[in-house]
Amino acid sequence: MQQKGAELSSSWIFCWCSGRILYAELPDPQKFVCFFHLDHTNFEALSLPLRGTCDFCNPLGFQESWLLRRGVSDVGEEVEYDEELYVAGNMVIWSKGSKSQASAVYKAFTVDSPVLQALWCDFTIPQEKSEKVDSNEEIVEKCICILQSSCINVHSIEGKDYIASLPFQVANVWPTKYGLLFERSSSSHEVPPSPPREPLPTMFSMLHPLDEITPLVCKSGGVFGLARVQYVADYTLRIVFLTAEPSIVMTYDTGQSLHAVWALRRVKPEEQSAVLKFSEQAGTPQHVTTSSSLTAHLRSLSKGDSPVASPFQNYSSLHSQSRSVSSPSVHSRSPSISNMAALSRSHSPALGVHSFSGVQRFNFSSSTQSPRRHSVSHSPNSVSNDSFLSPETEPIVPELCIDHLWTETVMNMREKNSQASKVFITTDLYGQKFLCFLVESQLQLRCVKFQESNDKSQLIFGSVTNIQAKDAAPVESINTLLVLEGNGNLVLYTGVVRIGKVFIPGLPAPSLTMSNQMPRPSTPLDSVSTPSKPLSKHLGPLEEGVLLSPVPELRDSSKLHDCSYMDDCTFQQLGTFIHAVRDPVHNRVTLELSNSSMVRISIPEIATSELVKRCLQGIKSVLPKEGAVQMLVKWYNAYNAPGGPSYRSEWSLFVTCLMNMMGYNTDRLTWTRNLDFEGSLSPVIAPKKARPSETGSDEDWEYLINSDYHRNLESHPLARALRLDPLEASFPKDDFSPTLSLDSSTLLFTHIPAIFFVLHLIYEELKLNSLMGEGIRSLIVLLVQLARDLKLEAYLDYYYREYPALVRTSQQTCVIDQAQTGFMHHPPFFSAEPPSIFQWLSSCLKGEGAQPYPYLPGVCERSKLVVLSVALYVLGDESAVSNEASHYLFRITSGQRKQQTEPDDNRYCFRHSTSVSNLAEKLVVWMTSVGFTLRDLESLPFGVALPIRDAIYHCREQPASDWPEAVCLLIGRQDLSKQACEGNLAKGKSVLSCDVPSGAEAEEDDDGMNDMNQEVMSLIWSEDLRVQEVRRLLQSAHPVRVNVVQTPEVSDHEYIEEKENRLLQLCQRTMALPLGRGMFTLFSYHPVPTEPLPVPKLNLTGRAPPRNTTVDLNSGNIDVPPNMACWASFHNGVAAGLKIAPASQIDSAWIVYNKPKNAELANEYAGFLMALGLNGHLTKLATLNIHDYLTKGHEMTSIGLLLGVSAAKLHTMDMAITRLLSIHVPALLPPTSTELDVPHNVQVAAVIGIGLVYQGTAHRHTAEVLLAEIGRPPGPEMEYCTDRESYSLAAGLALGMVCLGHGSNLIGMSDLNVPEQLYQYMVGGHKRFQAGIHREKHKSPSYQIKEGDTINVDVTCPGATLALAMIYLKTNNRSIADWLRAPDTMYLLDFVKPEFLLLRTLARCLILWDDILPNSKWVDSNVPQIIRQNSVSLHVTELPSSEDLNLETLAQAHVYIIAGACLSLGFRFAGSENLAAFNCLFKFAKDFMKCLSAPTASITGHYNLETCLSVVLLSLAMVMAGSGNLKVLQLCRFLHKKTGGEMNYGFHLAHHMALGLLFLGGGRYSLSTSNSSIAALLCALYPHFPVHSSDNRYHLQALRHLYVLAAEPRLLVPVDVDTNTPCYTLLEVTYKGTQWYEETTEELMAPTLLPELHLLKQIRVKGPRYWELLIDLSKGTHQLKSILSKDGILYVKLRAGQLSYKEDPMGWRSLLAQTVTHRNSETRSFKPETISAFTSDPALLSFADYFCKPAVNMGQKQEILDLFSSILYECVTRENPEMLPAYIAIDQVEGLGLKNGSVVALEWLHPKALCLVVCGEEAQGAMSHFSPSGGSALATKGEMVPESQLTPWCVTAGGDVSLHSYLSGQPTEESQLSMLACFLVYHSVPTPGQLSAGGLEGSRSFSELLLKFRQLKMPVRALLRLAPLLLGNPQSMVL
Repeated sequence: MQQKGAELSSSWIFCWCSGRILYAELPDPQKFVCFFHLDHTNFEALSLPLRGTCDFCNPLGFQESWLLRRGVSDVGEEVEYDEELYVAGNMVIWSKGSKSQASAVYKAFTVDSPVLQALWCDFTIPQEKSEKVDSNEEIVEKCICILQSSCINVHSIEGKDYIASLPFQVANVWPTKYGLLFERSSSSHEVPPSPPREPLPTMFSMLHPLDEITPLVCKSGGVFGLARVQYVADYTLRIVFLTAEPSIVMTYDTGQSLHAVWALRRVKPEEQSAVLKFSEQAGTPQHVTTSSSLTAHLRSLSKGDSPVASPFQNYSSLHSQSRSVSSPSVHSRSPSISNMAALSRSHSPALGVHSFSGVQRFNFSSSTQSPRRHSVSHSPNSVSNDSFLSPETEPIVPELCIDHLWTETVMNMREKNSQASKVFITTDLYGQKFLCFLVESQLQLRCVKFQESNDKSQLIFGSVTNIQAKDAAPVESINTLLVLEGNGNLVLYTGVVRIGKVFIPGLPAPSLTMSNQMPRPSTPLDSVSTPSKPLSKHLGPLEEGVLLSPVPELRDSSKLHDCSYMDDCTFQQLGTFIHAVRDPVHNRVTLELSNSSMVRISIPEIATSELVKRCLQGIKSVLPKEGAVQMLVKWYNAYNAPGGPSYRSEWSLFVTCLMNMMGYNTDRLTWTRNLDFEGSLSPVIAPKKARPSETGSDEDWEYLINSDYHRNLESHPLARALRLDPLEASFPKDDFSPTLSLDSSTLLFTHIPAIFFVLHLIYEELKLNSLMGEGIRSLIVLLVQLARDLKLEAYLDYYYREYPALVRTSQQTCVIDQAQTGFMHHPPFFSAEPPSIFQWLSSCLKGEGAQPYPYLPGVCERSKLVVLSVALYVLGDESAVSNEASHYLFRITSGQRKQQTEPDDNRYCFRHSTSVSNLAEKLVVWMTSVGFTLRDLESLPFGVALPIRDAIYHCREQPASDWPEAVCLLIGRQDLSKQACEGNLAKGKSVLSCDVPSGAEAEEDDDGMNDMNQEVMSLIWSEDLRVQEVRRLLQSAHPVRVNVVQTPEVSDHEYIEEKENRLLQLCQRTMALPLGRGMFTLFSYHPVPTEPLPVPKLNLTGRAPPRNTTVDLNSGNIDVPPNMACWASFHNGVAAGLKIAPASQIDSAWIVYNKPKNAELANEYAGFLMALGLNGHLTKLATLNIHDYLTKGHEMTSIGLLLGVSAAKLHTMDMAITRLLSIHVPALLPPTSTELDVPHNVQVAAVIGIGLVYQGTAHRHTAEVLLAEIGRPPGPEMEYCTDRESYSLAAGLALGMVCLGHGSNLIGMSDLNVPEQLYQYMVGGHKRFQAGIHREKHKSPSYQIKEGDTINVDVTCPGATLALAMIYLKTNNRSIADWLRAPDTMYLLDFVKPEFLLLRTLARCLILWDDILPNSKWVDSNVPQIIRQNSVSLHVTELPSSEDLNLETLAQAHVYIIAGACLSLGFRFAGSENLAAFNCLFKFAKDFMKCLSAPTASITGHYNLETCLSVVLLSLAMVMAGSGNLKVLQLCRFLHKKTGGEMNYGFHLAHHMALGLLFLGGGRYSLSTSNSSIAALLCALYPHFPVHSSDNRYHLQALRHLYVLAAEPRLLVPVDVDTNTPCYTLLEVTYKGTQWYEETTEELMAPTLLPELHLLKQIRVKGPRYWELLIDLSKGTHQLKSILSKDGILYVKLRAGQLSYKEDPMGWRSLLAQTVTHRNSETRSFKPETISAFTSDPALLSFADYFCKPAVNMGQKQEILDLFSSILYECVTRENPEMLPAYIAIDQVEGLGLKNGSVVALEWLHPKALCLVVCGEEAQGAMSHFSPSGGSALATKGEMVPESQLTPWCVTAGGDVSLHSYLSGQPTEESQLSMLACFLVYHSVPTPGQLSAGGLEGSRSFSELLLKFRQLKMPVRALLRLAPLLLGNPQSMVL
């Protein structure tokens, strides 16, 4: 590690002392970063000193500290490991644990000065600060705050960094619910203030790092009971604790030595004003602490601070200059952070100034050297107090307020220093909250109970309980706290109830010799010497909590290398004791030992088994408060006794513990005793058994004989073979003594009935969860014992029927004395008849009335859910779920307990948008709103789930498209749920956006079209390679081929010139290509924020065959126009920028980062800026940068920027942008302003910009200025003389946009005479008097252009014509339209330029929008009679001569009028793919092509014909926009090949624009016909094309890109939700009816471009292959719009048995599936292999594989296989695969139900119940798709099974006898038990009790029986079975 000169070498250094790896930069060994703690080194073995002593670890002797909290995962939920913030020196290291136990560094921060404190804090951003306006909740920024002496750094998780400088020394910073709270450290000279003046505030808040730091206000009852609001300025008040939930602060008053609690909240406006007024009052010495002005004082300090500190200070307080200089005695040290740091807090300079002045106000840094600094406010020459309230800075408005809640009572004996060293909030086991604070000096933990008031508005504090403690920490997860007592014992408390001591293995228990008080270290708690081992961040896995009470981290030595550390050092040293507890997180806490080492332990849970948790919760809810807490304490002690139990026996331990608490002697009760032996030997309950004796005893033998093991052994075949005599257990007599009585003095004795009832309800709840079968069996044994002892016959019979094998007839009872029964508390909710959930459901289904079902809130949630869903769906009672459902449910709570107002989750919590039409939908929506999921449904018993599944099945067919995600998941429509989920996400990269192109396409290949989504385009245009062709036509990055043949007479030099001239012609085309490429690649790319945007080169060189030599224009052989490629590279930049999709995430920095280094690319960058405006990203560019770009004075950049910014702020009337534009438009500046020299093109761009920003607003002033600008004179100095046409046109277009579509309703503009003025501009005439503000400028005429006083129509006509068209757009105003009619006499025709006729025709048709018809007859109708009569036919070779007619004029007028009409047709049907319009336009395009090659072409003029052809081609492309129509593509390709001759740059521009429109956005976009779009298209497609590449005389080329504003996404791409790939789907699109056609429906194969959304009524995804899906547009188009804007992805789901259109275009392969579905062949013929044609569900495929494939020698199993195959078939073809488990369960129950002794399921298996029980007969139809239809093997089998087995049992197997003995109450044989139970359930036989009550014994005849049985609701069939028995003839039971 040597240093070599100045070169930086760096290396890793390992420090043994701390076990860390350090990274040092060697020239400066002080600078180091600790990367992580190494926990696994054996430190002590090295006998090195403890951490913190070596220079590497702690070079400057920094103090370390750390903070722990519960880990939060990325998703946001809490996880089971810790996070740590570790602070040492200038560093903060944030590390996180993980599931794998290892802790990893997450972030490390290094700051400039030592860190005083680091903490986590969440800031809420109020709405106006964030851009997302649509969400209503506040956005929370999770941050880390690092406090240094002069500033605080805030780093948010999203990566934002803020630095807020601090105007004072901070003693402490606290995170609150609202932001940060600072305590100012009070310096010595401030206390007390020598001259009487108001003390300064001591507490301040900062709600967001960009906000000001404001003083805190407090509101407390004054001396006379008046609540006063004032600043917190009491320096004796110190914060000792602050928490966010509830939002309270605890303070300690050092003067009175009292603690107080305050509520922290936002200030109310009236309190703000009160405080501010209060501080403004004039101060006089008498009001010592009250009203001398605080604000003034703060200001005087800030003004007088250091006048030289920064220019900004003066900026904020100009008026105070004189004063601050006038006191020379001011001496101050500027705060250590420079004032510029204040600026760095905010991102924009504008903010910087304001926030700065606020910080400056408090700049009383307490690090001043001289106390004289304060003399500023008292020195004679400084103005004092109120007069100082200069108006220049507004007062500081406080933001947070503290309300006084509670102060501890004053005691006689008060020690001076009784400040709490540790405060926390803890909850006890019953849910009561305590605020605990540890007063170390008195070794007391004081606990104050508090609760919310009923209206939840405030907290009410109770009495204080003191616990003797040396230290304490809460254990949140189990609602307890750990207390370290003075003698070193660790004790667990819950609230103030002691649970017991905590024993930690490995730590010696404090012995008697140590009981004297250990001397405390003199340092306060937070600076305890650093531990020898950094806080171990492991968290033991689950066993850890179970081994012994709390277990330290160090387990089994094979896992860690720490064993020697455990044994050697820590605990062998004498006198090691715990001296502090710290860092509690969840259930983990760190113990600090006296030798400075630390041990992390975790406190075990209350219970781990689900069943025990449920029972505890249930019992807790019916017991009174004290009883509940005591019960839980006893259980916790038993469960976590040293030597704790294993997992299996947790239940047995619980039973034993519970029975003991009820007064049972569990040792004497056989089954509980066996429980005890099966589990571990629990030392708490049976201490004597825990000490093994060597000799053994008789009890051991008895136990063995009674064990299950013995029973199994006896039945073993071996035992029979050896003929062993069975051994009988000989029990001592006392075990059988029937007088086992209960001890009535125990805790729970009086509550036995209540507990029994609760356990019974839990049992019913568990029956609804098929996964809890084990729990049910465990619970039933306990229930039977209690039922027998409480003599509840009905319950016993109920349990017997359900579990005959478990309910043994011979079991011990415990006698409860009559006298004792009186003590028992029989709760009001106890019912004699056992409540049964299945019976309740049964009676509902049969339509009988049912009692409300009892339920325990929070415990029996599933019962509640099932009851309510059946009430809603089966009984059809909609009110069941919409209000407190009292008439179906009956809530159980303990008597004394306050009815807790728990959130009422019965109510509908769907969003208001959710549409629900029928019961099935209502049920499904309600179930998701209470959190029911598919997993819950799967664990319901299949019978209970049937109605719910039925509802789901109905909903699945036709769901509403606006249901929330959870509902769609429940009904199994993943397509919808995914759509809903995508809809909620912010716009990001979508499924379809293609990834970065592969490496195959190298850099130089980049033609700017690599990022197109090939997958979708190959679906849209699957038959041919038209996309590749378009790419070939539009690429401009490769050299062109220059093919010139050298004839013999041409010299080489001339040949080179010829080649270069040819290249020049070809370059005209190349330069026009980028515009089309921009259209083709529109919005197709998401840029990577770390890389610049790739811009393809514009290549103007050529290659000449055959040798492929390069031809270059710069060789100097021919003249090349200067700046030829300027605009071409601008267009290239726009095309590159337009690739960026509007949804991309880019920011200001990225835009600036793209700025090219070399000046040649400046034009491209200018285009890039314009493109960013068009796709909406330019709004993110900081104002500073915009200003920066404009000041450069680069013409192109200004044009691009102004147009871009305006497009981004379309029709917003944004003031800032208006100012920006006005600077560039002389007419908008005040007359007196300096004349700026703005380039002409920039003026044009700015005028159009004004039009865009004010679009459609009809803003009067703007309209007036623009109207005048159309006819702007050239100006005396010729400043406006060139290219006046484009300026006039721009003014006209802008005026049209401002008044877009307003027609005659231009409010408040009648005096401007807009239409008349425009008409005059159009036809000419005398100039009007200039009324505007600029008339002075134009008084003198131009010195060179003689215009006279008439209007120059050649300049003003186009603008005026289009302005009229846009103002009256679609208004069908005939009078205006007639102004625009083409003249019909030769005389008048001579006055109009033929080109203007095109514009007039276009304008007229746009006004008469509804008259446009897509046929050639209508087009011709626009041509005046005179022209039609004299039109020249195409085939004449020479002109007929005529004296009075100018045929040339007529011919030109004719073609232009036709072109105008065609263009209007293009506008009218833009993006509609209207076939009639296409045919009509295509015909005219063909005609013009013929004209061009006809001999008469010269009459009309080639140029004119080319212009008209281009216009018609553009119209065609508009109609077919985005469709990629082949015929139009062929036309474009033909014209692409034409170069030379008349083909100039402008025509190429038009042809390639047409090509681009045809493939707009790669087929994803189309054009809209809204007013705004038509305005944009008029600018973009203005039918006068530039002659050469830098021609902007008639129309600014940049405007050609405004087509973007008319493009809208309309491609719908179906994506298969299972494979996540685009696919074909049949759509049915319904159009609304209009005046031209009725409502019609059309079928389209998607992916397809949709028509404009306002024309549509609905869109449906049609079957049969995909699940149907309806998007209803009558409710609004927002849903469809959001789908289209996210790449048009519509998720669809393939139905079972269908293949996609790609795999099976004709549907023949699915046909195979259909023949079988329609049962044309027997199901047996179904081969499991063919299942794959039906479904892609892996679960079903593997079921077919494993259960339905025949194997060799099947024998008996063949039948089962057939059954399984037919079940599978049934499920798949009927689209309900989820019924498969249900069918199999039914089959299993029928086969096994009678054998395994559980009859629970039979309740749902009456033959009726299988399929018809659901809602009786009428539901047969509804449920038919669930009940297997006719041929299914299952249905027939289901009818027969119980019947076929029970009948023979009744007859032959002694069934009648056992039935008789059951009814007469005598014991039945063991062997008959389960069959008997089966019979009773199957025939719903009443209990013997009910029979005797009904007086059935004496009945003589069957009719009597029938009558008496009516009340018992017993089926007649069952009665027929029982009749012989009841009528006393037991033999004839079978009828």
